[in-house]
Amino acid sequence: MFINSLEIKPFEKKVWLATPKMHGDELKHVTKAYETNWMSTVGENINETEKNICEKIGCKYAVALSSGTAALHLAVKLAGVKAGDNVFCTDMTFAATVNAVMYEKANLIFIDTEYDTWNMDPVALEKAFELYPDTKVIIVANLYGTPAKFDEICAIAKKHGAVIIEDAAESLGATYKGVQTGSFGQYNAISFNGNKIITGSSGGMLLTDDEDAANKARKWSTQSRENAPWYQHEEVGYNYRMSNVIAGVVRGQIPYLDEHIAKKKEIYDRYKEGFKDLPVAMNPYDEYMMVPNFWLSCMLIDDEAMCRQVRGDSEALYNAEHGKSCPTEILETLASFNAEGRPIWKPMHMQPMYRMNPFVTREGDGRAKTNAYISGGSLGADGKPLDVGMDIFHRGLCLPSDISMTEKEQLKVIEIIKSCFA
Repeated sequence: MFINSLEIKPFEKKVWLATPKMHGDELKHVTKAYETNWMSTVGENINETEKNICEKIGCKYAVALSSGTAALHLAVKLAGVKAGDNVFCTDMTFAATVNAVMYEKANLIFIDTEYDTWNMDPVALEKAFELYPDTKVIIVANLYGTPAKFDEICAIAKKHGAVIIEDAAESLGATYKGVQTGSFGQYNAISFNGNKIITGSSGGMLLTDDEDAANKARKWSTQSRENAPWYQHEEVGYNYRMSNVIAGVVRGQIPYLDEHIAKKKEIYDRYKEGFKDLPVAMNPYDEYMMVPNFWLSCMLIDDEAMCRQVRGDSEALYNAEHGKSCPTEILETLASFNAEGRPIWKPMHMQPMYRMNPFVTREGDGRAKTNAYISGGSLGADGKPLDVGMDIFHRGLCLPSDISMTEKEQLKVIEIIKSCFA
């Protein structure tokens, strides 16, 4: 690492991965909730936020909830998942996607990633139905704001009579063939967590075209209270409803969604241009079929440009090599200059608690090959790694993608990363 020769000084103010961007309208709606004393889980902000999101996404019903995880959990329940049922799930995703299944004590079967979008591989999904033909629920996540290949995935689901749950927590505002994500499943979830494209500081929504499902979700999310003059309960309920205060923040953010996406795209494009002479590639998408929301800009280091790197469950080591680098070196270097990056989501089949779960690649049972923390691993008939998610995790990283990051700050980040390959 030859960073000192560049005489680059650390950032005085930390450059973050992704933080909220407030505009002022949020406070107006929150203040109104305060002044009118509508501080609980009913009120104008909730109603308007649900209405505005339905108009944006193109769905019929939205249920405002306390988190995207709550939305996923209720989606799993609405899909009829019971203890012992098999559920196919995106492998390279945040833990919330799979936690929702574990709440119902179902069996998770992970579907490998594909290089085109870093999302669920349709070929591997079809292979999974050959191995587990009775599976009736598929959870598809849109990684880092890039839509999955929904034409292929929806066709496979229809062929096998399976329900799709779309985890659009990271992809609000992204489109696939002109259609908004958050509308491809029978039940869909979005998130307003503090680091998302728009935020309420927390919160999420269940989206559906099924009125009965929306009504069930509202009931379950308010402790499953029956229509009686007293508190009567006939099934398990949850305290999942969004507060009118949080809804005020989300309501104030919605008009700025497209502005945030445009800013995120500028960040993505600037990285792509800045790295054009490096042996790296940005997180991919098909520009003829999809428009991501560019929530997080990520990079993937060419295999031949990787220095030696070894990762355990909680630590990583690398050997610096001239002209080469690795995610560990880049992330540690960014941190030393007061900038925040992140590793790619560690695939679920590599997580300690899921290492015994079934894992399906495009060539079949993924457990039949090595699960070592190495680049490449076993190769398929096309000469590419069988375990695509493991390969992307090994070679990829998330770059500072904060909307408040200035162009000057981003150009400095680019120079810091370039120095790692010097």
